[in-house]
Amino acid sequence: MREKDKALGMFTNAFLFQGKEERGMKALKARVDKEGEKSWELVVRPIGIIRTPYQAKYAAPRQPASSTRSTIGVIELNAGMNFEQALEDVDGFDYIWVLFRFHQNHHWKPKVLPPNSGRIKRGVFATRSPHRPNFIGLSLCRLLEVCRRTLKIENPDMLDGTPVLDIKPYIPRIECFPKARSGWIAEMHDQTPPQFRVTLSRKVEAAIRPLEQSARNEISEYLHSVLGRDPYPHAYRRIKSQIDGTFVIALKRWRFKYRIAGTLVHVFDARRV
Repeated sequence: MREKDKALGMFTNAFLFQGKEERGMKALKARVDKEGEKSWELVVRPIGIIRTPYQAKYAAPRQPASSTRSTIGVIELNAGMNFEQALEDVDGFDYIWVLFRFHQNHHWKPKVLPPNSGRIKRGVFATRSPHRPNFIGLSLCRLLEVCRRTLKIENPDMLDGTPVLDIKPYIPRIECFPKARSGWIAEMHDQTPPQFRVTLSRKVEAAIRPLEQSARNEISEYLHSVLGRDPYPHAYRRIKSQIDGTFVIALKRWRFKYRIAGTLVHVFDARRV
């Protein structure tokens, strides 16, 4: 009992703060359970948020470098934290690491199905999936501009309003290893199946025309990305086969019907449910 009390007191008192007077982060607390084992709880405070064009998960690119169109994101750091000084000298770097939280994820999965993994589930720690135990993301972004408490970056892969946890400079001399192995990703690259060509009928284009331009672009890019990679049904994708030999893919409240002929995917019907 004495060891439990000592451990509990040490870890609960070491990193706590009360009120604005104390500058430290409420970072680390240990709980000692009935068996005397310590389990850790990490509490972090976002340093700001990022503004991006992406409102929905399906619209955001998988990685900054995978974006099919050029977009701009603006990181807005919190006021009153002296972040203006913290950003001094950052503009001398071409790229920065942005650590953030996947704030729309609430559950993690030990095995996931990455977009480029074919039909093989992978351990989440071998992927960049957002379904992680602590929902922490890491993106390497090109830095365009720094102004007071804002940073403008190119091709962000985060949703609008994503909490930013930290910013670090990318240093090629110590962080670039071109000859490093890339595991299953390299294997899948060597066995890449033929890509499908995706076309949208006039009926489909007319159905989404009343939407805002950004929404139309997001739908079109999603259909081309997903169906162009693998248009067949899978237990972990929102694609179903129909009795007439066609297929339906669900996207929010939209249902798009398509047929496959060789390597051609033709989306010929769209409706809202």
